[in-house]
Amino acid sequence: MASEQSARLWRNPLSLAGIVLAFVATAVGLPLMFVDLFSAFNSPYAGILIYLTLPGAAAFGVALALAGILWERRRQRLYPGEPSPSLPVLDLNDGRQRLTLAVYAGLAAMVMVLLSVTGYRAYDYSDSVRFCGMVCHSVMKPEYIAYQRSPHARVLCVACHVGPGAKWFVHAKMTGLYQVYSIIFHKYPRPIATPVHDLRPAQETCEQCHWPAKFFGAQQKLFTHYLTDEKNTSWQIQTLLKIGGGDPATGAPSGIHWYMNIANDIFYAATDAKRQVIPYVKAVDRKGHVTEYFSSESTLRPEQLAKMPLRRMDCVDCHNRPSHVFNTPEQAVSRAFAAGLADASLPGLKREAMRLLAGEYRTEAEALDRIGKDLPEFYRKTHPALYARKAAAVRQATEVVRQIFLANVFPEMNADWRAHENNLGHLTSEGCFRCHDGEHKSREGRVVSKDCNVCHTIVAQGAPAEVAKARLQAQPFKHPVDVGVDVTQVKCDSCHNGTSGL
Repeated sequence: MASEQSARLWRNPLSLAGIVLAFVATAVGLPLMFVDLFSAFNSPYAGILIYLTLPGAAAFGVALALAGILWERRRQRLYPGEPSPSLPVLDLNDGRQRLTLAVYAGLAAMVMVLLSVTGYRAYDYSDSVRFCGMVCHSVMKPEYIAYQRSPHARVLCVACHVGPGAKWFVHAKMTGLYQVYSIIFHKYPRPIATPVHDLRPAQETCEQCHWPAKFFGAQQKLFTHYLTDEKNTSWQIQTLLKIGGGDPATGAPSGIHWYMNIANDIFYAATDAKRQVIPYVKAVDRKGHVTEYFSSESTLRPEQLAKMPLRRMDCVDCHNRPSHVFNTPEQAVSRAFAAGLADASLPGLKREAMRLLAGEYRTEAEALDRIGKDLPEFYRKTHPALYARKAAAVRQATEVVRQIFLANVFPEMNADWRAHENNLGHLTSEGCFRCHDGEHKSREGRVVSKDCNVCHTIVAQGAPAEVAKARLQAQPFKHPVDVGVDVTQVKCDSCHNGTSGL
């Protein structure tokens, strides 16, 4: 009688619906899971179905079944005429009960194994690049495309955005819930706001691979630019970047990475959310001596600045686009010339390409259509004889410009180089000059220098033929075009906005 009453507990609509749901989700999910495990086919949406949706549906079905049993148990207790359900009696001397127990134990073990595999795969999938970049494709499209061509394209998104340890994993998943809500109800900003203000400190992520204390010396680097004249004239700058470092075994802290909190702790206050306006800097050496620098251009009083929230400077304050770089039209077209992807002999190509790349477009399709029509039309009208000879080169250049647009400009998300300034340098944004402007001064008279030679030394510059045969030696910067002023006394981005050329 007791076993009959116990069996009746799950014979209710709610429990039956839960059992059917759990059975169907499992029956569909298991084959798909094994197909995914041993298949080369990868789809972010298949992963959501297999490791998140179907296991969730199965778990919900089990919960429904249990809720139905509790509901039925309560219902039976409300009717005094019916006997109260009792717990089943287990008698291992009964062969039938032993067989039943063995079957249930086997099923439980199988379910535990399947839940373990599914749970791990769900965890692994939610940390994958395809989940981060492709599931919310329309939202994360700019970041995902930029990531794929970045120096960190083989580094998982979570290595930088989450890092090791349970604390930040839980933090990331909890904040991810709001992101899911934002996407479902279209509450997300366009573009995605940067910097990420709750990002884990770089010492716990970036410095797991990059070790500032082991940086030392200088690195020689050649910058190749092309002017916006008719000849797309090439101009090169050979520099020594003073990487520096802070390991006592290789010398005292120096160079660019003097800032990396090795011999000094650097703090600063910013008056804007994007950390582009920095009126106050504080340096603390290992002996605890504090030096405060106040910008003479700020309207805030020193005592007000000293009370502002401070951020401890780390890698991403300069390397703020380590994996999501949106190149300016000037940079992208110059690199296409240098790589031989576009014919630099086409007159005015850089100027026209930059004009089209910087145009106002509502959609990606509109931009591609405009570029595909306007660039060939320019050469047909202004250089008809040349176009007749080099129609193929014009078509190739047009396609290159279209590809540059696809990689760097995203009208639907309002994302491009203008929305996401790159602080690594100072050509088209404030960058280094946020602090190194000669206007940040301490009470003791010390100044955050804007001398070019603090971070790099120019050793050759000019046309490629001149640079190739030049004797490398320190020299002052020479602007390729005479603009009538001493360019070392003005910030580069006051003229250069990514589309103005050189």
